[in-house]
Amino acid sequence: MLRRLALSVRNPNAGPVAAVARLFSAGSVHLTDPLNFWGGKRRATDQRSSAQNVYEPATGRVLCVLQSCGAVEVDQAVKAAQSAFGHWCKMSGMERAKVMIEAAHIIENRREEIAEMEVINNGKSITEARLDVDSARLCIEYYAGLASTLAGQHVQLAGGSFAYTRREPLGVCVGIGAWNYPFQIAAWKSAPALACGNSMVFKPSPVTPLTAIMLAEIYAQAGAPEGLLNVVQGDHETGSLLCHHPDVAKVSFTGSVPTGKKIMEMASRGVKPVSLELGGKSPLLIFQDCDLENAVKGALMANFLSQGQVCSNGTRVFVQKDILTEFVDEVVKRTQVIEIGNPLLESTRMGPLVNRPHLDKVLAFVDQAKKEGATVLYGGEPFIPPDPNLRGGYYMTPCVLGNCTDEMSCVKEEIFGPVMSLLSFETEEEVLRRANDTTLGLAAGVFTRDVKRAHRVVEHLKAGFCFINNYNITPVEVPFGGFKMSGIGRENGQVTIEYYSQLKTVFVEMGDVNSLF
Repeated sequence: MLRRLALSVRNPNAGPVAAVARLFSAGSVHLTDPLNFWGGKRRATDQRSSAQNVYEPATGRVLCVLQSCGAVEVDQAVKAAQSAFGHWCKMSGMERAKVMIEAAHIIENRREEIAEMEVINNGKSITEARLDVDSARLCIEYYAGLASTLAGQHVQLAGGSFAYTRREPLGVCVGIGAWNYPFQIAAWKSAPALACGNSMVFKPSPVTPLTAIMLAEIYAQAGAPEGLLNVVQGDHETGSLLCHHPDVAKVSFTGSVPTGKKIMEMASRGVKPVSLELGGKSPLLIFQDCDLENAVKGALMANFLSQGQVCSNGTRVFVQKDILTEFVDEVVKRTQVIEIGNPLLESTRMGPLVNRPHLDKVLAFVDQAKKEGATVLYGGEPFIPPDPNLRGGYYMTPCVLGNCTDEMSCVKEEIFGPVMSLLSFETEEEVLRRANDTTLGLAAGVFTRDVKRAHRVVEHLKAGFCFINNYNITPVEVPFGGFKMSGIGRENGQVTIEYYSQLKTVFVEMGDVNSLF
């Protein structure tokens, strides 16, 4: 997911980004500090039996050993959040906004440090990681601006009586993040929660545990009460403890559909509201009257950002038959020159996938596609960088598949890797039927010069976030989320306030009680 941002240097007096001195380098980082955080400081755990290695995708080296939180630690984190909530919810919106704005300033000042750690932990290019950090900062700034605007409604009733509504916080919210946007997701979930007066316990993916704790420390440094944002590390067992905890008021999850279903089931036992941002198998429709240059760039953006590990990616690329050959030739030509390698280098546009099992899974999808009759037009193979320091990393060449059909696994299933499936179509009616033939509905896109067609098509696309003549642009001012099995609720935008607050109605009688008894 890419925030629309100028890629130019932010400070006109500074040198080019490429001249920034690196704080980290590939293969140089090994962490021993605790990665859990509650009550204002980092915390170690006693869960030695559940320790697991965390790997650096670029090199395959062990970054740290992750200690999962058990029931005792989860309870301590929730209690810390409860304590902070008692103070935070009584503060005015302006007071909360002041803390959030200060946190945003700290993020801005530490932009390069956070981005580099995100690269070390996740493997995405430094160029993308900077944009993710900016998106996180902007999200916090946006909800800081909304914090003081939360208001109810006055309703005048007969006889001078009236009613009013109050928008109130929920309490302790749980955020469970995914490994593809670790820092950004932590901000996207915490910012609206805190703006509404809630506190939060956040569990990152155990694959990418390093940067969420940086955000928790930043909020603390900005003046937040101890325990406002807490971080607990762990796998599904830790997540289950959070979902079942009686003092948790809400759960927000980003991840796979199967896990989302389990979280929804667990939360339902306590009748807790959930927000779910789940998977996608999104269609991208390329009509023959499109601006071909922009359509090609859009298709690349829809498939190869973050090594294809993006839930909203438009991996089913439907191209109108008359321009198929020209479109495919241009896509393949540009895919061939995507620079793969050290994600900390400015020239790199594709880093490693997040870990070895995931790389193997994506490559297996390519092999299955070939068995089912798809043609590999380019890529889809393991890649070994020339730098010997990177030869243990999880790299592959971006893949373009031709001759795809709607029944193939590569078209029906979410691959979550740099694999583009190309399909042809003839009519608008046909492509809409095929585009909507999926249980998922996170995103969709259309490229055309015909403005009437563009709006007509997106009206009929069954997806929560639709793009016209661009793709994977996600400004924090607008809601992000899906239809169907792609989730419930929204991230970002003003509407998300409704998912982190509850409405109380108050009736005021100005006369006497008219009793039936």
